[in-house]
Amino acid sequence: MRSGEEHAARGGADGTGPADPADPAGPGGPGRRRVLRVAASGLVVVASAGCGGSPHRARPTPPAPDPGAYRLTGHAAPKGTDDWRLGPIGPPHAIEGYADRVSVLPGETFGLHVSTTARAFRVSAFRVGWYDGKQAALVWASHTVAGRRQGPYSTALDTRMIHAGWDRSLEIAADGWPAGAYLLRLEADSGHQRYVPLVVRSTSAHGRTLLMHAPATWQAYNDWGGNCLYYGADGSYARRAYEVSFERPYAKSGAEKFLVYERAAVVLAERSGIPLAYTTGMDVHRDPSVLKGATTAVALGHDEYWTPEQRQHVTAARDAGTNLAFLGANTCFRRVRLAATTATAPPPVVCYKTDFYADPYLADHPHMATTDFRSGPGADPESSLTGVLYEGFPTDAPYVVENPDHWAFRGTGVRRGESFAHLVGVEYDRVTPGSPMPRSIEVVAHSPLVCHGKHSHSDSAYYTVPSGAGVFSTGTMRWVEGLMAGTGLDGRDHKMDARTRGFVTKVTENVLTGFAEGPAVRHQPAPRENVASLYGGGRA
Repeated sequence: MRSGEEHAARGGADGTGPADPADPAGPGGPGRRRVLRVAASGLVVVASAGCGGSPHRARPTPPAPDPGAYRLTGHAAPKGTDDWRLGPIGPPHAIEGYADRVSVLPGETFGLHVSTTARAFRVSAFRVGWYDGKQAALVWASHTVAGRRQGPYSTALDTRMIHAGWDRSLEIAADGWPAGAYLLRLEADSGHQRYVPLVVRSTSAHGRTLLMHAPATWQAYNDWGGNCLYYGADGSYARRAYEVSFERPYAKSGAEKFLVYERAAVVLAERSGIPLAYTTGMDVHRDPSVLKGATTAVALGHDEYWTPEQRQHVTAARDAGTNLAFLGANTCFRRVRLAATTATAPPPVVCYKTDFYADPYLADHPHMATTDFRSGPGADPESSLTGVLYEGFPTDAPYVVENPDHWAFRGTGVRRGESFAHLVGVEYDRVTPGSPMPRSIEVVAHSPLVCHGKHSHSDSAYYTVPSGAGVFSTGTMRWVEGLMAGTGLDGRDHKMDARTRGFVTKVTENVLTGFAEGPAVRHQPAPRENVASLYGGGRA
């Protein structure tokens, strides 16, 4: 649906929720171990799945860590563990919390703000990655901390922003924590648990593949307290928030968007053995220096909300030779700004969408409408960066190979017209003649679909720029979920199977390792323009 038709229903727009790499052997492994099932609900809106839900199986709280093990990393590499998954989350407010930073550098401190009905709790910090077959490592564990119920939260009258504003429960120093994506597990003595996500960011990505996590998008869908950027507490689009604060927990398990759309890609990237660096889109907005010299910047499975500054900085990196990989759909679709704040906490994310004219900021910044990048004053469709344009939601369709001899498909054995059921969905992008797009672009997969009764296509596309950088876009939001296809673990996988898992895994490895060699023009065949032949010289 288009923005003006947005409405929200609390149910699974994607019908989804998988997104945890499924088994101890990693993507593509046998997946026989029983694990937590995560089901992420969705929203019936133009921009995809919603502010998730999570049933969980019971799991006892592990024993208190040995006091001698609080700095588990020291100078040695952390060891992998299977005991990183979430146990029962319990009643809505059994235990929940938030960090006062979305990212820190190794060694920096941050505050953790926790509310619980239990007498006490502990915190365990797990770094997601690849550890000889295990997919996380315990790098730090806290002492027992006295618990208390905090609240209530406040709601801004003008923007409907919800702000918890809880007291700090403990301060944590990330000493010895390697850069990476972390899940902080809150563990109440009642046995109930929740996650708090955190990125320990890299200072530089020179010579490395940079994974850009998407906390602005996580927060846009976060309906903790009732309001998110899609609906208000009454479920209506009209009563949605215009501004969302990081000073509140994430709803349900505490890390839905990360688990569904990012974690599996992190595991695969680490398993591939390429040099990696970590950051967030908000950090790229603030300080683009992390992009300097990066071989590749990767936007993960659902990275919808970007500031113009982030987009400028990523575009400049591409034009300086950094390859780009977009492992999802609907990327860079919403134009947002970060609210001015004097607090040390992360700035709130502002997006008025179809009511952009009501944003008082617009009066003095007439080209900064917080709506879709393609809309309103200062329209700038995302296709000039991604090569593809977001078109619709919802759909469910096979992924169909167009150019099987493209380098991204090496080693897959696919043929032209070969398909992978259900891999296209729930949102999709396509190459759209008439929109701003690179002059020479190759559609490598061209997948027929139907969305709201309209026949169209989802496209995976590849293009290059004069700097030598290559850009690969998958054109489907289920790409990262495909890394767990057929495992039956961690919620629904849209009926994708093990064959699809193997295909998506191999293509992703090809893109990441191929781009890790440097500017793609120097190492990979040039794109072969085929848009006119597919779309009839501009006809959709």
